[in-house]
Amino acid sequence: MSESPWNDLDRPPLRAAQLNRDPGRLGALWNSLVVVAETGSTNSDLAELAAKGAPEGAVLIAELQTHGKGRLDRAWTAPARSGIFLSVLLRPGDAGVPRDNWSWLPLLVGVAASSALSRAAQTPVRLKWPNDLLVAVGSGSGKHEERKLGGILTELSDDGRAVIAGIGVNVSLREAELPVPTAASLLLAGAPVTDREILLRELLRTFAELYGEWCADGGDPAATRLRDAYLDQCATIGKHVRVLLPGDKQVVGEAVDVDELGRLVLREPSGAEHAVSAGDVIHVRGA
Repeated sequence: MSESPWNDLDRPPLRAAQLNRDPGRLGALWNSLVVVAETGSTNSDLAELAAKGAPEGAVLIAELQTHGKGRLDRAWTAPARSGIFLSVLLRPGDAGVPRDNWSWLPLLVGVAASSALSRAAQTPVRLKWPNDLLVAVGSGSGKHEERKLGGILTELSDDGRAVIAGIGVNVSLREAELPVPTAASLLLAGAPVTDREILLRELLRTFAELYGEWCADGGDPAATRLRDAYLDQCATIGKHVRVLLPGDKQVVGEAVDVDELGRLVLREPSGAEHAVSAGDVIHVRGA
């Protein structure tokens, strides 16, 4: 008889009743919080609700995702109860945020997640542009390297009237369970706190506060100090990078800034500066 993935005593279930007793305690933004044992994709499930007119502030958390989605159509898989897998429904247009400023939402989610996890887990979490979560993990040589702790995927829904923001964080993954060698978890990073409920509560509180400030200022990243916070937490700035662009193209240079639209600004060897709005960033070692 094979061992059930639900029988790992080191991975207790989230207490849905406790979390859902008063979602407002986690921030004024939230009006419903649902925890499901298993689903294909929390983003897809919330997109269906958004298409039916569900209001902003819904939170869907899964203990297991069987068809989780990452950026660039990558699959996101992890053992049951080994991480935080959630999606939230946002309608920034209802708060008067112009569509031109919505490009900052993926970065805002990243700032909220890295800030909350750094505090709650008592372990520094940084960002790789645009919103990959990084954490330092020791190697066999004693050196520390930054590996991917989690990712964020934002998608338009309800004919462009809503945004679904999905967050995946590896909490208790062991070395043998990592999907790729460049992945990590809070456990492997030696985080003093890996209680998922503590992490989840801080994540929702931090996001609600930052998102509320951003909406109140019309989505202006400078007015809310969002841009400064992002630059402070972004591990990509100052590094030599290679950015893989759509159409099998690439650009290489030093990451020097993030502009007012949230695009990564690269300084090429010629001195010319080039802003990219989408792409897969690779930190070039030894450059």
